[in-house]
Amino acid sequence: MRDWLAHRVRASPDALALVDADSGREWSFRELDAAVAETARQLSGLGVKPGDHVGVLMETRPAFVRLVFAVQRVGATLVPLNARLTPTELASQVETADVHVVVTEAESETDAVEAAGDVPVASVDAAEHEGVDALAGHDSSTPETERSVSDTLALMFTSGTTGDPKAVRLTHANFLAAAAASAFRLGVTPGDRWLCPLSMYHMGGLSVVLRSVLYGTTAVVQRGFDADRTLDALDAEDCTGVSLVPTMLRRMLDAGSFPDSLRFVLVGGAPTPVDLREEAVDRGVPVHPSYGMTEAASQIATGTPDETEAAPDSVGRPLMGYEVTVAGPEGELPAGEVGAIHVDGPSITPGYYDAPDANADAFTRYGFDTGDAGYLDASGRLHVLNRQSDRIITGGENVHPAEVMDVLRDHPAVREAAVVGVDDPEWGERVAALVVADGDVDAETLQAFCRERLAAYKVPRTVAFADDLPRTASGTVDRAAVRETLAAAADV
Repeated sequence: MRDWLAHRVRASPDALALVDADSGREWSFRELDAAVAETARQLSGLGVKPGDHVGVLMETRPAFVRLVFAVQRVGATLVPLNARLTPTELASQVETADVHVVVTEAESETDAVEAAGDVPVASVDAAEHEGVDALAGHDSSTPETERSVSDTLALMFTSGTTGDPKAVRLTHANFLAAAAASAFRLGVTPGDRWLCPLSMYHMGGLSVVLRSVLYGTTAVVQRGFDADRTLDALDAEDCTGVSLVPTMLRRMLDAGSFPDSLRFVLVGGAPTPVDLREEAVDRGVPVHPSYGMTEAASQIATGTPDETEAAPDSVGRPLMGYEVTVAGPEGELPAGEVGAIHVDGPSITPGYYDAPDANADAFTRYGFDTGDAGYLDASGRLHVLNRQSDRIITGGENVHPAEVMDVLRDHPAVREAAVVGVDDPEWGERVAALVVADGDVDAETLQAFCRERLAAYKVPRTVAFADDLPRTASGTVDRAAVRETLAAAADV
C-alpha cells in the first residue's frame, strides 16, 4: 500500500484538496502531492528512514498537513507533539515515543530544542536557533516505500485510563476504519469542505485532514481558534462541516450566526451540555454530539440532530462496526443500568506503545475499557455520565489530578493537596485544588508555581485552603467532599 495521497491524486488530481483559511491559498490534490513530494525529499535528506518516529511540534497550518503525508511517503511514523506543553512535558513525550527527529516551526523552535535533548531538530521556517536545521536545506531522493495496513501510521499521546501520558499506537487500518464509520454516520458529498480550527496534534484536528484525502473532499485549515474568524471562515469557504469542542460552540453562538451551508457540526472532546445543544438547534445549527477517544481514532458514537432531540443527554448510537458494552463487576449490564463503558471495533488501537502493563489493564473480554461510566438506553443510544477514573476534561484537554498534585506538593509551603474537576460553564470542567498549607502561601503564588511546570490548561483555576483534607472512613481522600468545597469556592 502506498501513502494515501499518492492514491488520491491518481483518482482526482484536479479536485480541491486544501484551503488555508488564514491566507486564502488553495491546493488541488495534484499541487498538494507535489508539495508533499518536496517535503518527503527534505525528510529523507535529513536522514529520516522507514520505521523512524518523526515528532511534529507546531500548530495547525498547511506545513503540518504536508508533513502528515510526507511522513507516510517515507515510510515513517508520525508523532504529533502538543505545542501547549512545557519543554519538560514535551521531553517526556519525545523519550516515551522514541522520537528520531523533531520538526517544528518558528514559534515553537526554542521549546523544541529544549525538549529534544540529543534528538535532531529541524524547522519548516527559517531556522533561528543554533541547534535547529532548516528543513528546506535538505534534499534527497525518496525511496519507494510499501506499507501494510497493520503498520503504525501515528503515535498519539493521551492520558489514557491511568493518567500517565502514553503513546497510542494507531495503524493505517485503524484510521481507515474510523473514516469509513464516520462517513456512514455523517455522510459524504463530493463538494464537502470540512473546516479544522482544532490543533492537529489532537485527534479531532488530525482526523479532518486524513479523512478529507480519503474522501477526496476539501480540508480547510485555520491556525488557532477565534470565534469571529472561525465563523468568517465557515462562510467565506462555503464549509459544509466543522469540528468543535463545546467551548468553541458556545463562543461562536455568542459571536454570531452559522452559515446555511453547514451539513454537520461535530462536537466532541467533552460532554455537550443539553442547553447548549438546544440553543444551537433552535438557531438552525446541525449539532452532532460525539463521544470518542484517541484510542479509537476519534468517534465511537455520534448523535444526529433527530436522535439527540429524542434523547437530549445522549451521544447517539455507536457507529457502524462498533460494539459498545456497559459492564459491572458481575458482567454485562442491561439497558438503563450504569457501568463501565467498553468498546470493540476496527479502529481500536492495538495497544499503547511500549507499555505492556497499561495494555494489560486496558483490554478486557468486552474490548477496550474507556475508563468512562454510562449506560445504553432501550433504543441503543449511549449516555456518558462521568469518568470512572478521576480525569478532568477542560476545554477538550485531558488533565490527570496526580500530575497537578505532584507539582503542588513540590512547593515548600504545601503539605497536602487534592485536585478535582468542578463544573465550569465555559470549559466544561475546571481544574481545582484544595491545599493544606505548611507555611505562608496564597493561591496566586501556587498558580504561578504551577504555571512554570505545567501547561496552562493544567494549572488550577480555583485554589482553596483547608486545615485538613476530608477523608472517608477508610482514610482515603473524600473526593466528593473536596469537590463540594471547591465548587463553593469557585462560586465566590
